[in-house]
Amino acid sequence: MCIKMKWLLVLALFVAVWAQEESEEEGLTLAEPCDAESCQLPDCRCSSTNIPGGLAARDVPQFVLVTFDDGVNVININTYRNDLYNRLNTNGCPAGTTFFINHEYTDYQIVNELYNRGYEIALHSLSHQTPQTYWAEATYDDMKLEFGDQRIQMSHFANIPYDEIKGIRIPFLQMTGNASFQVMKDFGLTYDCTWPTINQLDPGLWPYTLDYESTQECTVPPCPTASIPGVWTLPMVSWLDLNGAACAMVDSCFAVPPLNDEDAWFNFIVTNFERHYLGNRSPFGFYVHEWYVAERINPAVNRAFVRFLDMINNMQDVFMVNAADVIDWVKDPVPVDEYKQKPCKNIQQTTCPAANCGPLTSDHNIWSSYYMSICNVCPSSYPWLGNPLGQ
Repeated sequence: MCIKMKWLLVLALFVAVWAQEESEEEGLTLAEPCDAESCQLPDCRCSSTNIPGGLAARDVPQFVLVTFDDGVNVININTYRNDLYNRLNTNGCPAGTTFFINHEYTDYQIVNELYNRGYEIALHSLSHQTPQTYWAEATYDDMKLEFGDQRIQMSHFANIPYDEIKGIRIPFLQMTGNASFQVMKDFGLTYDCTWPTINQLDPGLWPYTLDYESTQECTVPPCPTASIPGVWTLPMVSWLDLNGAACAMVDSCFAVPPLNDEDAWFNFIVTNFERHYLGNRSPFGFYVHEWYVAERINPAVNRAFVRFLDMINNMQDVFMVNAADVIDWVKDPVPVDEYKQKPCKNIQQTTCPAANCGPLTSDHNIWSSYYMSICNVCPSSYPWLGNPLGQ
């Protein structure tokens, strides 16, 4: 056996032992290779590029996931209103979008508006703090403060149903090992959409649960090693830039068309979309920060983005949906013709008893005062880690 092969075997053994020890320290069981006979929908799915339900690709609804990260405010809401509002899929149901929102500087009255338009409100952490190593080294207790408490906070200040908040995306796409998934399970969250794949693009990786060992490569370690039944991973299937390099977020692609060339950008988007649509129809993600597609900053990119949305909203087998809707379909996969006959989802509309609060002091930033627009009674201090409601 060559020296290189011996070292690879030693490294693999070390990783396996480390993963087992980490899981044992957390009181968890190390995940085993998936048993396809035991792992059955709707509650369990092996990590795989196989189409759920064994459907042929031509019979699969092509889901498009448009997601925006970070705070919601009076500036970026203009893009959302202009580009997203009043869109319909060809089944007559409103087109979806998922917002992964962090707390600081977020306008919760606008969050309430987005929710009442049928868009999904998901979590992007309470603090969104730097450095990135904070997230890589985060413990269960850290993730509880960031996401378990943020779910309570988001529901409270935006006045939206607690159970309607289902998903998370960790800042910087930085995985936290088992910690974030443990918190998800303990706090009733459904799915994570943080984990990029750069190897399983064509065909693309479909959502799966963490009952068993994941086959997804670990691009931003540490990745989960334990068996955490029932928690879903919605893989971020990367785009390929013009040089063939993978990029999970659109605004992280390096080799892109000129930002002032609408047609080139439209073709760039469609090329990445077609990898899914002409392949196994795994969900196509348009994962981006608002500023990158904003008319005020990149008008040509914005026009290309809108053209793409116009195109897919007129395709009979393509559906722009909320991320949670994809998980629902994977749990109960039905052919596109049957999917189109399903009734549109009813949103439990909520009111927003508006309050504009401030200045509010904060222990984490003694140099600044904060103002908050909320749908509730003003807090006594600026909400933060360990005090999500500012009491």
